[in-house]
Amino acid sequence: QVKFVESGGALVQAGDSLNLSCSASGFEFRLYHMGWYRQAPGNQREQVALITHTNSITYADSVKGRFIVSRDNTKNTVYLKMNNLKPEDTAVYYCHAPLWIDRGGPWGPGTQVVVSP
Repeated sequence: QVKFVESGGALVQAGDSLNLSCSASGFEFRLYHMGWYRQAPGNQREQVALITHTNSITYADSVKGRFIVSRDNTKNTVYLKMNNLKPEDTAVYYCHAPLWIDRGGPWGPGTQVVVSP
């Protein structure tokens, strides 16, 4: 079964940086697009970054120029480097493979990011 385990979240101040990691298992990681998502209290989960299996990358407008997504296929891991964090970045961050979302693959526990003003 597919599994995702996120880590790296913390309580930080506005302007700080954080590095998130997500370890994936249960599927051939290198063949799948991978996404980072976040859900703030009272909001729906949204995609913030996508990296394809060929390393094409897209970002949500709200994080463009501040977040950097990358992947290491040798470690089945996807990363999210978050710079110049803002209070509105406060959320639980998750990773997933879009195709596995469509197949009903389970979400991981996520990692909490809190940005204080």
